Order: sequence, then C-alpha cells, then structure tokens
Amino acid sequence: MADESTKRAAQEYLAEKLSKEGQSYEDKLNRETAEKLGPAVWKRVAEMVATKCQEWNSVAGERTFSLKETIMSDLRVLCPGRTQQLTIHFDSRKLLTTIKNTARLEHEKDVMLQIEGYSTGSGREAQLVHRRDPVNLDMMITGELRVLAGLSRRAN
Repeated sequence: MADESTKRAAQEYLAEKLSKEGQSYEDKLNRETAEKLGPAVWKRVAEMVATKCQEWNSVAGERTFSLKETIMSDLRVLCPGRTQQLTIHFDSRKLLTTIKNTARLEHEKDVMLQIEGYSTGSGREAQLVHRRDPVNLDMMITGELRVLAGLSRRAN
C-alpha cells in the first residue's frame, strides 16, 4: 500500500500530464483554426482599411488618402502631398500581418499582428493579436491614418 504522500504525488503527476496533453490539443486546434480562417481575417483587415479611408475622405470632403493593392496583395495607403505611406502586408504562411507606417517616429517599430485561433462557446474563431492581446482593428487603423496625415495618434 502506497503512503499518502506518494499517492498525492502520483495524482499530481497525472493531473499535470493530462493538463499538458489538453493544452497541446487546444494549441493544435487553435493553430488549425488560424490557418483555416487566416484569409478571412486578412479580408476583414483589407475591408476595414478601405472603409476607414473612404470615411476619412468623405468627412474631409477631399481625397486625403488613396488606397492601392500591390501585385503582392499588400495594401498601400498614400496621402497626397506627403512622402510617407502606410503599408500593410499579410504573410499567410506565418499568419502574420505587418503594418509599416513611414510617418511614425524613428524609434517606433513596425506593428506585427499575429492571427490566432480561439475557442468560442459554439465553435472556433480567429482574430488578430498584438503581444498576446486581441487587437481593436478599428482604433488601430484610425490611429495609423492619423499619423500618416500628420496628426498625433490619439485625438486630444
């Protein structure tokens, strides 16, 4: 008969092993979901950028921003009269969206957004994350457009 401490240690071991196996399975499902839904997430990004540019131009009453899609399917937002540009690139193999804004200050780095799958109550979905936190794409794109236009990232 095993003593109580040995029994408890063995039970802890089994619980840890099951936990790791469960997490490994969850990670696999999340990866598969991200791979499957990655193109749809990129489509939402592209639509959001186009919508934000159209909204801005409509409110400004002028063509402040022009949006172009490159041969590589990158998005480029240009602001007439300024040499800077906003480039948004999607790497489908790495499930990575990179936002480069040449109007940013030199010490500010490119924004790297990862597409990750996650569990919902009724299935699985995919989203953009930055440093493991979900991204508010609306605010992020608006902030990038503000910088490109020569404004501060946030309204005062």
